Formats: sequence, C-alpha cells, structure tokens
Amino acid sequence: MKPAFYSLVFLFSLLPFSLTAQQAQIQGVISEAGFPIPYANVFIDGTSIGTSSNDNGIYSIKNIGPGSYTLIVSVVGYLPYSNRIKVKNNETQVLNIQLTPSTEQLEEMVVTGTLKAVSRSESPVPVEVYSPTFLKKNPTASIFEALQNVNGVRPQINCNVCNTGDVHINGLEGPYTLVLIDGMPIVSGLGTVYGLTGIPNSLIDQIEIVKGPASSLYGSEAVGGLINVITKSPETAPIFFADSFMSDWGELNLDVGTKFNLGAKTDALLGINYFNYSNPIDNNNDNFTDLTLQDRISVFQKWNFKRENNRIFSLAGRYFYEDRWGGEMQWTPEYRGGDEIYGESIYTSRWEVLGKYELPIKEKVLFSFSYNDHHQDSRYGDTKYIADQRIGFGQFTWDKQLGNHDLLFGAALRYTFYDDDTPATSGDTGNEEDEVWLPGFFVQDEWKFAEKHSILTGVRIDYDSRHGNIITPRAAYKWKPSANDVFRVNFGTGFRVVNLFTEDHAALIGARDVIIEEDLDPEQSINFNANYLRKFYFDNGTFLSLDLSAFYTRFSNAIIPDYDTDPNYIIYDNLDGHSVSQGFSANLDLFLPNGLKFMVGATLQDVSNTENGITQDQILTESYAGTWNVSYTHRPWNLSIDYTGNLYGPMRLPLLGDLDPRDEYSPVWSIQNIQFTYKGIKNFEFYGGVKNLLDWTPNKGNPFIIARANDPFDKDVTFDNNGDVVATADNPYALTFDPTYIYAPNQGIRTFFGLRYRLD
Repeated sequence: MKPAFYSLVFLFSLLPFSLTAQQAQIQGVISEAGFPIPYANVFIDGTSIGTSSNDNGIYSIKNIGPGSYTLIVSVVGYLPYSNRIKVKNNETQVLNIQLTPSTEQLEEMVVTGTLKAVSRSESPVPVEVYSPTFLKKNPTASIFEALQNVNGVRPQINCNVCNTGDVHINGLEGPYTLVLIDGMPIVSGLGTVYGLTGIPNSLIDQIEIVKGPASSLYGSEAVGGLINVITKSPETAPIFFADSFMSDWGELNLDVGTKFNLGAKTDALLGINYFNYSNPIDNNNDNFTDLTLQDRISVFQKWNFKRENNRIFSLAGRYFYEDRWGGEMQWTPEYRGGDEIYGESIYTSRWEVLGKYELPIKEKVLFSFSYNDHHQDSRYGDTKYIADQRIGFGQFTWDKQLGNHDLLFGAALRYTFYDDDTPATSGDTGNEEDEVWLPGFFVQDEWKFAEKHSILTGVRIDYDSRHGNIITPRAAYKWKPSANDVFRVNFGTGFRVVNLFTEDHAALIGARDVIIEEDLDPEQSINFNANYLRKFYFDNGTFLSLDLSAFYTRFSNAIIPDYDTDPNYIIYDNLDGHSVSQGFSANLDLFLPNGLKFMVGATLQDVSNTENGITQDQILTESYAGTWNVSYTHRPWNLSIDYTGNLYGPMRLPLLGDLDPRDEYSPVWSIQNIQFTYKGIKNFEFYGGVKNLLDWTPNKGNPFIIARANDPFDKDVTFDNNGDVVATADNPYALTFDPTYIYAPNQGIRTFFGLRYRLD
C-alpha cells in the first residue's frame, strides 16, 4: 500500500474529531517504501509533547499551542527525522513522513561520552550504541548474556558451579568496567557479580558503551571502559508491554511493564522481571549441574515529574532478589553449608534508588544521585560468605555555553561501606568495616575552534583519605571533514581505588587461601584511542558503515590475582611492573534494499603483564574475537530471521600445577544462534529458534572441567608438610577441588519460544 492510501484512511477516520478540535494538531502516517512504520517516537523538541505511531504507522499529536516548533521522529533502524513546522490555533496539520533505513549505530543521541546529549557522530568520544532491537535478535534473560554479541565485549563466567561472572572490555578484567544505570554508578564492587541480571530488558531504551578510561568524568572504576544502561522514559514507553520466553532446558523468563499517570504532572513506568530455572542437568557427566538453578525477581519503577520550562526531575528505584544454587546433583537445601553434599547456594537481596533534579535557576545545573544496599548470603560447600555493601553517590553538574566553548563543571561525592567475613575486612583488632569517602571535582571544555574541528579537554581531582589526591586528565580531538566522515583521537587516564570486596570465587571454595601481601595502592591507567567512522550511501539504496579503532592502555600498580606461584593460594599484590592492553577493532554495518542487514565486528588484541622482565599473557583473555549479526525481513510474510554468533581465539586458563592434564589454552570456540520472528498479528510478536547451534561446551577435548569433582571437600587429598598436594593412586595429578577452569558456558544446544505483546 502507498502512503497516500494510509493518509486517506487516517483523514476519514478522524474527520469528526478534527472538525470539533479546539487546539492545534499534527497528524499523519510514518512509512518507508510504502510500508507503515509502527512504534516510531514522535515528539516536539524542547517540550514534553509527544506520541508514537500505531501498528498502521499513524500518529497524532494534540493540544499544541500556536508557534514554531521542531518535530522529531526517531525509531530504531531508521535515520532520525526532524522538520521545522509552524502551527496556528485550532489548526489540524497533516504531515506524512518518509523515513530512510539506517543501521543500529548511526545518529543515535548519546550522553555517556561527555555527559551531554549529542548525536553519536558529533561526540568527540567514540560511543557505541545498542538498542532494544539489537537485544531482541538474540533474546536473553539478562543484560550480562546479551552483551555476548557486542564486539570487544565479553561476558566472562568465572565459576563452573555458581555461574557468576563479569564483563570484559578489550580483554580487561571485570573490575575495570564501570556499569551505570541512567548515568549513575549503581552497579559496582560486590554488585558487579549480580548487578547485570534482573534489569528488565523490555525497559531498556539503549545501551551505551565507551571503551577506554573515563575516570575524568566518572571517577573510580572507569579504568578500562564503561557500560551505561539507559531506561525508557515513561512518556515514550507503551501503555503495556509483556515479553516471555522459555527453553527446552526449562528456563522461563517474563518481562512485563506498564506506564500510568499520577495526576497531570507525573508519569510513571513500572516493570517486573521474573526468571526461573529449576531443572538440574548434567550432560557432561561430572555429577555437577551444568547450569546454575535460579529463582529471581526484579521490580523497577521510574517517575518523571513535569516542571516549568521542561526542567528535569526523575526518580527510579529497583528491588532485586535471587536464590541460586549449583553443585552436586544430589544437593538439596538441607545440605546448605555442610560438608556432605557439595553445593554453592547464594541469596542476594538488593535495592537501589536513583534520580535527577534540575535546579530551578536560570543556569543549567543538574543534581544527580543514587544509593544502593546489597546483602549477600552465600555458602560454598562448608565455607560461609556473608557481606553487606552500601554505596551512595551525589553529583552536581553545571552545563555552560560561552561562545565556541561548551563547558561542564562538576562536583561529586561517593560513599562506600563494605563489611564481610573474609580477610578483605580483617584487621589487627579483628573485623574492620571498610568505609571510604571519595569527593571529586571535574571540569570539561569542548572547544569548536573551526567548522570541522573541535577539541575536548578535561581534568578531575579526587581525594582519598588513604591515598591523597588522584588527578585524571583527558583530551580528545574530533575532525569531521564531511557529513559522512568523522575522525577522533582520545587520550585519557583512569584510576581505581581498590577494595578486595568483589566475591572471588576461587578464594571462597576452600581450595585456595587468600594472601594480601601489602597495603594496595590505587591502580592507574593511561589510554590512547584512535577512531575513524565512515558512512557510504549508494544510489541503489545500499548503506554501509565502517567503524575502525586502535587502542592502547598501560596500567601501573595493577592488582592481578596470582594463581600460578602456589596452587594453594591466591596472592594479591600491586604488580611490580606494568600491564598492557593493545589492539585493533572494526565494526561493519551493511544494509541492503532487499531488507538484508549485516553487522560484523572483529577485535585483535594483546593483553599481557610484565613483572621482573618476564611478560605473560593475561589469564582468561582471548587474542582475537569476532561477532556477527545477519538479519533479513520478508515483509509480505511479516517474518524476520536473525542469525547471530561470536568466535573467540585461545585464552590462557588457570591450571592447578605441572601435572594438571587439562589444556593450558582454550581452543578456538564459537556460540551461534538463529531466531525466527513473526509480526503478522496486531500488537503481537511470536519468536523462536535455537541457541548454541554447534552445541559447544568447554568439556570438548578435555578429560574433565571441574578438578576433583568426585571429592569436592578434599577429604581424600594428601598434603605434605609444606601444604603441597602429593600425587597418589587416587589423585595422580596432585589436584584439589577447583571449579574455576572455565572459558565458555556449560549450557549446550537448546530451543526456545517466546511471545511479545505491546499496547500503545
């Protein structure tokens, strides 16, 4: 059907309302090549007035006062649209809009790189953007799993039994990645182990990723990069939405949400995520669960308050509870904490609150704040781990434009409280709670000194009572020779005030003791990054985007757990040398007029540690990786096909000694998935497919994955007078129980089916 036909249908259906309208309206059809585009966000810039198109691409904005406005249309998969319009009192204006197809990453608005909302191509800091559409191409129960198809980002599972993990960016360990929710550092420390689960994927507006240090804006922990999860605005969210899927392994995930009004000036958004997996499976026959059993619920609510002059005021809160366990197939809760049947049982209770408030003054001053309380109650066999963490954060930013200078001033204060029952909080007089106040001040200036050139400079000063002042500068240069080219060079530093309070599974299973050699100094990093983005438009409608980056990061005072010196210990110490992460990455997005899309990414990296003149590959770090996403939409059938996957090169693995028969390096491995989505019924989407098509699991080619799975409490292990394991007939490889040898998920091939419903 043609857009003109949709226009006639729309005009005749709304004619009675138009005749009686008392205020101006804008209405029409949003389409592309004759096909309507549903769920496009349509709003008037600088106001809170907006709507979204329905299933037939029809939109209508009412209650507009007379004047001149900029109408903006945005929807994933299409170039943003803007048009300057004038409306008169009681006028009904028909505006049909044709959108141009785009890729996942083109002109999205981003805020993470500079704390200012700019289009991606205008940001002096390279920012990668991933939308809900990207997440839907390989549906997962958590953001942690969803990141597996992002180039240069890898979710690392750190334990065969409890399946906890962290996120690596450009080969750097999880503690170097800062995770934000709506710009607030709400997931950190202990929360990095579980904080990326339980955020309802259906509430995510976009995910922004910065690779490289960002401490000059975000402070501690933004050493290697950051991930900013931006949630939907209640104004643009659907009235009701639901998304549920299940797999033949017995996994069940449910996301539901709704928006509603509380009076004339308050919009609210409510989302609930529930996940359950309670079907023990042992396909590799080691008598241990291949996948952790989980029962979790997360409730998220967000409020937007309408104020004069469109000033910002928003609040959000989340509560998260999870009960997870893995272990021997015979384990039941009555064995929790005992030494008869081995199990790892983890109870997590966590609540968070965050908000933004723009001060009612002429200057643009924003106060942002967050607070979270995290309680952990874990049992690793007969080892107890109980911990409490509370993090409070407040920040003022002043956004000021002076001629060609776009200035940002900020003052922040971060409070961290931590207490557990491990050596991390033990002192000379017994248990010592860890309390840290970390104030900081920063300034940033983006100077557009020529039409195609701009420079960004910034510096931050943080004060830690234990370490004194920590200064982190940054600089960036952007050259945009044409509308389709942008070249960026970034230099920056990062720091991390180290507290050993993230759960280190290997330290808790009883196989190794923790040794902290000395008072640990802050880790510091220096980073250089060069990025080139080029867009190609062809006459036949083909579009190609090429994004190239080279990166180099050098760490001093790096704290790397030493598993190699002695298999009985984990030794924490500042590295007497340096650590380097360097490499190249490329992303290619190709869109063909027939509806076929390709997103391909590759990263080549070298991550190593040098101490006493000896350089060694960092453990659990691949030398190269690739990701891909191939999508095709057959519009006459309302059917979409998504083929996604990743490929990882060898990585060094944690062995327990010279006699350990397991491979020192992992093989090349790949996880591939396929999905079919049908959208032929109004408001509904039906989807299903197969995950891990190759049925790849890390036990392939190895005699075993979990060391001494038959003796998890080391009851039959013989030790000599020095505490070293003695090889015996029952233990010929001189091993102790250890489940940390893992590089890929233990979960094999499986089918899934899901249903989405959306009401606008």
